[in-house]
Amino acid sequence: MPADLPWRPADDGLLLAVRLTPKGGRDAIDGIARRADGRVVLKARVRPAAEDGAANAALRALVADRLRLAASTVTLVSGATSREKTLMIAGDPARLAGALAALVGTDAGTVTK
Repeated sequence: MPADLPWRPADDGLLLAVRLTPKGGRDAIDGIARRADGRVVLKARVRPAAEDGAANAALRALVADRLRLAASTVTLVSGATSREKTLMIAGDPARLAGALAALVGTDAGTVTK
């Protein structure tokens, strides 16, 4: 997978780097961005505030919904109290990578600042 993508294959799925905006006014995936440190992340926003894990649960549900997966296939690996998060999405890595690329409208190379 190219370095300009926020996902990478893992055992039994994909790891996905996300920059989450809680209280974002709507639940949405806003594309891919390169952070100041050079890392590439998927930008997402959810309506719930970052209280009692509500924003994390909404993020997991959003990603599962957009990829048409069961919510149980998306787990939070790191970043429970941070805006920068890593999700594990269980399934076939190639199929998941294709679905994510279609979701963000990339041909595996378009990254915004």
